[in-house]
Amino acid sequence: MKKWEKLPREFQNEEVRPYYDILSRRTGSLVVKRCFDFLAALIMLVICLPFMLIIAVWIKCDSRGKVFFLQKRVTKYGRTFNIFKFRTMVSDAEKKGTQVTVKNDSRITGAGKFLRKCRLDELPQLINVLKGDMTFVGTRPEVTKYVERYTPEMYATLLMPAGITSLASIKFKDEEKLLDGAENTDDVYVNTVLPQKMKYNLEYISKFSFFYDIKLMFMTFLAVI
Repeated sequence: MKKWEKLPREFQNEEVRPYYDILSRRTGSLVVKRCFDFLAALIMLVICLPFMLIIAVWIKCDSRGKVFFLQKRVTKYGRTFNIFKFRTMVSDAEKKGTQVTVKNDSRITGAGKFLRKCRLDELPQLINVLKGDMTFVGTRPEVTKYVERYTPEMYATLLMPAGITSLASIKFKDEEKLLDGAENTDDVYVNTVLPQKMKYNLEYISKFSFFYDIKLMFMTFLAVI
């Protein structure tokens, strides 16, 4: 953890301080969390590599474009990084619509529908975990334009690395349905969906422990099944 006075200025507010104090008292769990992340990601990457190669071939055969989708996201202390995902949409999808996905989104490819449903498009994020940009359990990383709309308290979610899964991800696993039919998807996401997700993200930080992470990983597995 950085010292309080070393945090970005927008983090140094009364709403973030209680969460900072909680994490400061749990540095041991944070160290264990990082060691687990690195070892588990390395082992899983080796095991999943043959399956990832098959998925890569499927994506190339299914539609034109690159195998991987890279996008700038925000992680710990407001730092940006490139998130890795298998491409599940047509090329240049961001130029053809919003940065959030809605139900029955026409930009999603045939292979993409299956990969998204089973969360297999997230497998390349094991690379992000190895690099330290992400962790297995934490707040799902947002794009910069949504982070710029954060309330002061929401910045507390950036005291930890972005996560592959989270309590909010489990509760909002059908997020696309909530955005279906919205006239302005971005506004609905920022003003309705994001505040609800952040409620769960902040709850996660207040309850953070290594064993709670294990519990959430198990809950994620059940949610996908």
